[in-house]
Amino acid sequence: MNSMNLNIKQRKLVINSLLQIIFIISRINTIMGYEFPDGFLFGASTAAYQIEGAWNEDGKGVNIWDHLVHNRPELIKDRTNGDIACDSYHKYKEDIALAKNLNLKFYRFSISWTRILPSGEVNSLNLDGIAYYNRIIDELIANDIIPFVTMYHWDLPQYLQDLGGWVNPIMSDYFKEYARVLFTHFGDRVKWWITINEPMQISKGYAHCLYAPCLHLNNTGYYLAAHTLLIAHGKVYRMYENMFKSQQKGNISFSINGVFFIPKNADSPDDIKTAERANQFERGWFSHPVYKGDYPSIMKEWVNKKCLKEGRPWSILPTFSDDEIKMIKGSTDFFSLNYYSSRWVTHGNDLNLNYNPDAEYMTFVKESVFRSPDAPWLASIPNGLRQLLKWLNNEYGNPPIIITENGYGDNGQLNDFDRINYLKGHLNATLQAIHEDGCNVKGYTVWSLLDNFEWMDGFSIHFGLVKVDFSDPQRSRTPKASYEFYKNVVSTRKLTTDTVSKISPNE
Repeated sequence: MNSMNLNIKQRKLVINSLLQIIFIISRINTIMGYEFPDGFLFGASTAAYQIEGAWNEDGKGVNIWDHLVHNRPELIKDRTNGDIACDSYHKYKEDIALAKNLNLKFYRFSISWTRILPSGEVNSLNLDGIAYYNRIIDELIANDIIPFVTMYHWDLPQYLQDLGGWVNPIMSDYFKEYARVLFTHFGDRVKWWITINEPMQISKGYAHCLYAPCLHLNNTGYYLAAHTLLIAHGKVYRMYENMFKSQQKGNISFSINGVFFIPKNADSPDDIKTAERANQFERGWFSHPVYKGDYPSIMKEWVNKKCLKEGRPWSILPTFSDDEIKMIKGSTDFFSLNYYSSRWVTHGNDLNLNYNPDAEYMTFVKESVFRSPDAPWLASIPNGLRQLLKWLNNEYGNPPIIITENGYGDNGQLNDFDRINYLKGHLNATLQAIHEDGCNVKGYTVWSLLDNFEWMDGFSIHFGLVKVDFSDPQRSRTPKASYEFYKNVVSTRKLTTDTVSKISPNE
């Protein structure tokens, strides 16, 4: 049929199809033309409880995850635990060799507080724990890999939890003294530090039973824990600044996570306001005090309003003193960002406990968006990462950003093409943010180098570039297809034509 005879509806379909083809071609050409800048840092992330195992070896004390999985195993999806995990305590050289073969610039790992200080207090220093992390740091440096260290990745000593954990303000001083030990013993070689990983997720363990210590203190616990975590970070940063930085010359950050919220209707002023409010509750909650001082005004306004409506005599959102605001503001050398997914929002009340009801928003995922069958919360929305990077640029004056976690969960297959497509999209979004939006992104980190213990999901979800056989006493490791994909990106600093398939315009 001649195109002149097509009816209007058919013409529109043809035009839309042509536009889609043009879009895809232009996107491929865009990807082919962009490279990651010289000096861009590529890495992979892990965390102590998730990979180390050796839960009670060589003087290590009990942490809140040891306590939870041993006393309430039914809370873990597959009733597993991290007692052995990947056995990286004994196999760390093999893991570093895998990182070396990937040509990684840095390897992000965390230190187990109870392996260093079994009770959490500095009067119980465990020299075997110090020696273990010295071996890891030295092995990384010997392989020309930068050690990128997280001080706290969710494994609080149980003794300190018995004192109240992060809802007890004194915890900030315990954390400061723990950090002093780390700077003293490792700071001569470690130049990249993250004090606390994902404080929002940590705080959810006090609000609801979503993580250890699995308490039900609702938003009161949520805000109290977060407040202490922010003060703890500020104290550690200022201590380093005053006592260690001039000699050790390191960089310190505070790892902030959260989905990015997009207006359900881009033309709706109400949806636009709701999305901004949700982003301030989700991300501004922790980044605003660090970059601007104090909590976002919209957050204080809405929590105060909610508390007044409920008949409370005061707001459950704590107040910083003037000295605390001064201490926390500016307490970062780069923005450490963990990103996995986004959501569309409109005004309403979401029953999902992962979202803060005080902000009054409802979340959606478009039907066209691909979601992991094994981790349904993980909707692949690369453009959400780009929009988030632009948001951070505009909100905080384009700070240097290192994406310290980004990854995809599946059932552990070696031909993990869905993971490759997820990583493709997000690496492309990062390139676009750098080259088209001027975002100051300095590095990108895959979560994770290894399949590992994924908290309340146990071993039912796998995020690794490397498969770990948890049924094998030797915990054998096998690189997946995504391992080779990422190695190619790291080696060439770009996405090539064979790495752009299945990037959808809708993403």
